[in-house]
Amino acid sequence: MTGATPVVDAVLFDLGGVVVQLGGVEAMLRLAGMADDEDEEMWRRWFSCRWVRAFERGHCSPEDFAEGVAADWALPVTGAQFLAEFRGWIVGPLPGATELVAEVAGRVPVACLSNTNAVHWEAGAARWDLLQLFAHRFLSFELGLVKPDTEMFVHACDALGLEPERVLLLDDNRINVDAASAAGLVARRTRGVAEARRELAALGLAATS
Repeated sequence: MTGATPVVDAVLFDLGGVVVQLGGVEAMLRLAGMADDEDEEMWRRWFSCRWVRAFERGHCSPEDFAEGVAADWALPVTGAQFLAEFRGWIVGPLPGATELVAEVAGRVPVACLSNTNAVHWEAGAARWDLLQLFAHRFLSFELGLVKPDTEMFVHACDALGLEPERVLLLDDNRINVDAASAAGLVARRTRGVAEARRELAALGLAATS
């Protein structure tokens, strides 16, 4: 029935921007000489960048990635300088994130579905307690797959053993949300823990506060 509340049997959490703080958006806008309100265009360019796609699929070295991005984007820094700044983009779980994921995990299976890379993983992400709450961790650099490619969403649903329409994705990026929706998932754009909680509460998967 049109407008009916979907039945969700598992939740996929994007990490950066949903339950984890990243400093990369502002930093990349600044380096690329783009305005604050050009974040959508920056993400479109980022997701289509051959060096980003290769690196986040685990197909090139950090040094080649950094040199490639610096050259292709005509950044005012060297590859080594960009890589040093890039390492600091990852901050850590947002306040309330661990509690929210644990709450949802008490109702349905939870997993993370993230475009990430060996640099950020080794910089600290691998040691977050938050990650221990996920029944599955779908990480681009381990899988050789990236969002917003359909294959990434299909792989996650297959691994969960669920039809896409029974899987909820929470992601802060419109491009990924649109692609997940096209692949049949229930996808919601949420930025931060409070927005994620509101969407989950509307589906009966979390308390309102």
